[in-house]
Amino acid sequence: MSKKTMAADPVSKLSLKLLIDTKSNKVLFAEAGKDFVDFLFNLLSLPVGTVIKLLKTKSMVGSLGILYESVENLSETYMQPDQKKDSLLNPKASASASGVPLLLAYDVAGKVYMCRHYHRHLADDPRTACPQCKELMSTELPIIAPDLRGGKASDGGFVKGVVTYMVMDDLEVKPMSTISSTTILNRFNVKEVGALQEKVVHFGIDEGLELLKSSLQSKAVLTSIFLGSMSV
Repeated sequence: MSKKTMAADPVSKLSLKLLIDTKSNKVLFAEAGKDFVDFLFNLLSLPVGTVIKLLKTKSMVGSLGILYESVENLSETYMQPDQKKDSLLNPKASASASGVPLLLAYDVAGKVYMCRHYHRHLADDPRTACPQCKELMSTELPIIAPDLRGGKASDGGFVKGVVTYMVMDDLEVKPMSTISSTTILNRFNVKEVGALQEKVVHFGIDEGLELLKSSLQSKAVLTSIFLGSMSV
């Protein structure tokens, strides 16, 4: 499977600092930087077909995995002449932001092609014939994401990198603050501060796939990923 994303630079691992309630064996929240929040927000841009492909059909809950397999098994003979199965099985992800961390393996969105004579026609399929010269439009054109937003330099992604973010177990995201931390402890009725443990964990491709899967099934996503097989 291709490992191209909208990321400008490959990122193999991110670091998170978890606050764990050892009595209930639960992650209360994670302190995270811009990269992790950008990764989370980018999940919302993934087409359903891409999500199913990433998780594999056997990991899907419900019937969408079966629907995906039925498209895979269906002969192209039954498809309309102007439709291809690949558009359903390998949909293009949204090119909404550049600089998103390289954690999930899906094809980069927005590829466009021209014929080798550079006639003024564009296609998203390199097998398309140029209307003018009739040759295949197989010359890929680079798409350059803007580096300036609102007249100021941007470091890409979705959120600003000047603050630390709090990511809850159910993936609620908010800026980190001392007041919000105290509120969280009260929300979970934590009586013994000594029962709390801080732990730095690493988050890569495997954890990214687990998060995507768990986010569709649970509201205790971080706990299921980091405490499911860890003794605290």
